[in-house]
Amino acid sequence: MNLSKIFGFLRGANCAFNRRVHVLLSGNVNTQARYQSRDVKLTRPKAIETNKYRKPEETIGLYGYSLLAIPVITFALGTWQIKRWKWKLDLIEKLKQRTSAEPIDLPSDLDELKDKEYYRMKVKGKFLYEKEFLIGPRSLIINGEAISEKGGGVFSRKTSSGYYVITPFKLEDRDLVIMINRGWIPKCNRSTYKMGNKITDFIEVIGIIRGTEKRPPFIPNNVSTKGVWHYRDLDAMAKIAEAEPVYIELLAEYDTPQGPIGGQTKVALRNEHFSYIITWYSLFACTSYMWFRQFVQKLPLI
Repeated sequence: MNLSKIFGFLRGANCAFNRRVHVLLSGNVNTQARYQSRDVKLTRPKAIETNKYRKPEETIGLYGYSLLAIPVITFALGTWQIKRWKWKLDLIEKLKQRTSAEPIDLPSDLDELKDKEYYRMKVKGKFLYEKEFLIGPRSLIINGEAISEKGGGVFSRKTSSGYYVITPFKLEDRDLVIMINRGWIPKCNRSTYKMGNKITDFIEVIGIIRGTEKRPPFIPNNVSTKGVWHYRDLDAMAKIAEAEPVYIELLAEYDTPQGPIGGQTKVALRNEHFSYIITWYSLFACTSYMWFRQFVQKLPLI
């Protein structure tokens, strides 16, 4: 075999080997560089993630704590409405018991009537029509509830406005005069109410005991000298009627034909406190969640 050919073959094999080694070495270098670049990319989110947090000195502050008063106040109002709701339920039950109890007699000591409001009382005597007067304007009450709060019913809003007829009542067995609310008359009958049927004999009646009444807001003062009465002031009324400050509201079964409509005692009280409870606690839940999202979730991690 020719030696020149052998040396040429070996020289070519050596070059091919060198080229492969070079390729392998360059491939390892590129791969390492890629791995290094990947490592750099993996560390970048950490820097970005730390930028999401607020600065350590940022806290809730005075503004945040001021807004916290909103959920606190709504929670307090909801809790207060729970107490009011229980109080109203007890009051309604107490009124039902008192108005349905057996009628009592007029006590010898009239001061005992201060704790007997809404009890039924039985008296016997006769009416003194010449000294009667009106209180109003007032809404007609049927079955313990005002017609104006029912939305009218069979009566329109115009005809449900009227006056209470207050008539002094001379007792038969005692030298004593009290005042009785005989019932309601429409506003249009104000000038002719004294022409109705009158009972002049001694009769026994039953009425609901009522106490004096404070002047309601936005209601004018009474003008006793002109016979104008807007609310129930027993002491002032008693002086005009020359009677004791004892006042009862006649039951519906004791009214007279074509006379005032009796039974003008309001015992059906509105109780909407439960809806107020739902409203205030709903506002508390909403404002608490908004405050938590706005101030607590944005605080820096410790």
